[in-house]
Amino acid sequence: MAKQLQYRRLVLLALLLGVAFAGLGYRLVDLQVLRYQELNARARHNTRREFLLEPRRGDILDARGNLLATSAFVKTVCADPALIGNRQAEVARAVAPLLQVSEGELLHRLTPRLTRNTNGATITNHYVVLKRKVQVETWQKIQMTMTNLSFGLDEKKLPRHEREFYRDLRRGGVYVEKLDDQLRVYPNQALAAHVLGYVGMDEHEINGRRLLETSGKDGIERSFDSKLAGVRGWRVTETDRPGRELVPMREQDVEPRDGLNVVLTIDSVVQHLVESVLAEAMEKHSPLSISGIVVRPRTGEILALATLPNFDPNNPGGVSADARRNRVIADVAEPGSTFKIVVVSAALNDRVVQLSDTFDCQHGRFHFAGRVLHDHESYGVLTVEQIITKSSNIGAAMIGIKLGESRLYDYIHNYGLGTRTGLPLPGEIGGIVHPVKKWSKVSIAQIPMGQGVAVTSLQMMMAMCAIANKGVLMRPMLVDRLEDRDHVLVAKYSPQRVGRVISEAAAEQMVTALKTVVSPEGTAPKAALPHYTVAGKTGTAQKSGGPEGYLKGKYFASFIGFFPADNPELCISVVMDEPKHGYYGGQIAAPVFKQIAEGAANYLNIRPEDGEAAPVPSTVAAPLDSRTLKTAAVRSQ
Repeated sequence: MAKQLQYRRLVLLALLLGVAFAGLGYRLVDLQVLRYQELNARARHNTRREFLLEPRRGDILDARGNLLATSAFVKTVCADPALIGNRQAEVARAVAPLLQVSEGELLHRLTPRLTRNTNGATITNHYVVLKRKVQVETWQKIQMTMTNLSFGLDEKKLPRHEREFYRDLRRGGVYVEKLDDQLRVYPNQALAAHVLGYVGMDEHEINGRRLLETSGKDGIERSFDSKLAGVRGWRVTETDRPGRELVPMREQDVEPRDGLNVVLTIDSVVQHLVESVLAEAMEKHSPLSISGIVVRPRTGEILALATLPNFDPNNPGGVSADARRNRVIADVAEPGSTFKIVVVSAALNDRVVQLSDTFDCQHGRFHFAGRVLHDHESYGVLTVEQIITKSSNIGAAMIGIKLGESRLYDYIHNYGLGTRTGLPLPGEIGGIVHPVKKWSKVSIAQIPMGQGVAVTSLQMMMAMCAIANKGVLMRPMLVDRLEDRDHVLVAKYSPQRVGRVISEAAAEQMVTALKTVVSPEGTAPKAALPHYTVAGKTGTAQKSGGPEGYLKGKYFASFIGFFPADNPELCISVVMDEPKHGYYGGQIAAPVFKQIAEGAANYLNIRPEDGEAAPVPSTVAAPLDSRTLKTAAVRSQ
């Protein structure tokens, strides 16, 4: 009987062990086969980490290698509210001054937030961003502050678990994300702001992750964003429980490719000179805006391009959108008398007139197509050259009538007016030049005076450069080359010839006429330089608008000129919008041209025509370099 009971027990034990092993086997099959994919993914999710590695954004340099825009690596400062516990007030008080964030805002962010997970359990948030774009030096100060943070307790007398709480709080309560971010820095503040533009942050989603990415929003930053941005890298690796990387387990490691450096044709010293002189004129004449451009006529290289009011790209949101607008390419207006260079050069090129031909300007009143056209002075008989010298509206109208509508329109188009110049900046507009079929009967007389068409300052500038360049129109050039981080050449941009507009002989005749504009008999004697012959043209255009077509007492004043006239090195344009205390281009824009020309000639060492050394103007008396370039403050309009 006892033996039979033992057998039963052995059988029962064998059955129990069999069931247990069967259950264990099923469990192993379930884990290793049936649920392998699910569990493997969950395990890898716990330890496998994928990092996107941001490339360094390329620099923007001037023609001489001076830094105009660069990127500094910065930190994103975060906190773990669960580790900070009920000590958020002390942490906020210690960290707020360093982050330059209000203590109340930090206290709100550091307060733990209780939520429920998918299993219904209550959990506390472990991650909150305190501030992005924090300088490395600031983060080091925060680390030191947290390490030395005292809570007014004798922690040696506290229980072990409380001592560990304060230790963990100091070590990990406030931390930075593993990967550094970038801060775009413009070391010269507002210098060349409308050329450089600025950057902003865009949010993208990649593989379910939301990422913030720096991108160009205006200027060169936007036009060359793909070149400056570089290419992301990535890293796939394993981490241990505390989150430290297990380097031998690293699966993929692709380094990011840094962005390229963009080297401009802009010269920082010339740019600073232009902005300083424009700021003085802004103070003196209080225009709504003032713009200046400096170009090498032979190549189209832009050495300076400025418009005031301007802004600091380090803080673009600190000004209105109006101040950020690049008026040189984004605003159009009737050019006024500077447009006479188009109609006169066209007539000379077609041999419709010669400089010595005469026209009766009818003492300032010319009846045409039921309208009366006026001159600013009562002129009688003038030669073609004198029409340029005196800037006679009636004389220009008569030349335009003799040239004819279709030929005038062709030359306007050939000079690039009414179409974008191709400058690599966003926001450029083409202007307004109506086809001949839409002209009124009086258009052929008004357009030669600079009325009935609307152009940008840059378009008129390049038209004048074409005359200075023996009749060849060049495309404006703003970027010289692209380099990698080690300054190895990647791409070189060459001057681009758009085409010949007028013959070399016609261009020489125009230069002869334009020289007289700065003579005592011309409209701009204040533009004359003591050591160089200047050729140029004034412009005084009444602003269009209002019920009668023009706004009373509101003008654009301008002067565009080049020197040395027979072998031009520089062409300079100055345009003022609604200046006060005078509005004639020869009276208020010409002196600004002279100041810029004198400073630029001295800095660039342009040989004086008379063989004498040019005096150093007060504007550039002090040496300028990239470390001292600061744009003069401009009163807000």
